[in-house]
Amino acid sequence: MRFCYMELAESDMQQTIKIRDMAENKVTVIGIAGGTGCGKTTVVKRLVEALPPHFVAVVPLDSYYNDTTNMTEEERRAINFDHPDAFDWKLLHQQLADLRAGKAIEQPTYSYLKCNREKETIHVEPKPVIIIEGIMTLVDKELRDLMDLKVFVDTDADERLIRNIQRDTIDRGRTVSMVVDRYLKVLKPMHEQFIEPTKRYADIIIPQGGENATGIGILCRYVEGLVD
Repeated sequence: MRFCYMELAESDMQQTIKIRDMAENKVTVIGIAGGTGCGKTTVVKRLVEALPPHFVAVVPLDSYYNDTTNMTEEERRAINFDHPDAFDWKLLHQQLADLRAGKAIEQPTYSYLKCNREKETIHVEPKPVIIIEGIMTLVDKELRDLMDLKVFVDTDADERLIRNIQRDTIDRGRTVSMVVDRYLKVLKPMHEQFIEPTKRYADIIIPQGGENATGIGILCRYVEGLVD
């Protein structure tokens, strides 16, 4: 697998060349899964930094929660975001297919405060490497079958809970007691039922999450070899 890449500002001509090369070569799709707060975002950031500029399209699974416009606010608040049914798999499959075919997409954005999609979208250009990142990334078989590399980021439950408290109290307007209650009633059972079992599909497991510099480094070097 070999992609042509020029380290220059992307002009229209370079974009045409890149898309042509993508059509002639197989786009590399990497899936990164793991429980909430395990360090997936850190792993993705390190991967993006390890590859040439403008080489990677990141597709966060969190952007593909279902559109809840027709729901009441009470119904939205009752959504279980840690269940596979919370995601718009059809839209994700379509937009992933477009990226693999060299077509740009308008990626949805999601607000946890509103429990609904925002009106704004993010324009994502096709790239030689696509990274799909999220808690349920390895749940869907159709999605798994498209992946060249499947990664599971593994972190102790206590650490994930601490990170959830830190994130949700700051970014999602929740109190500590709300986060702990949600963890015990939703996150923990859903992790055990849906997320943890997908570890068996992983080609690579990174223990200690984003703190495992050695494991992430090995992963980066492996991915660099895939796209050379």
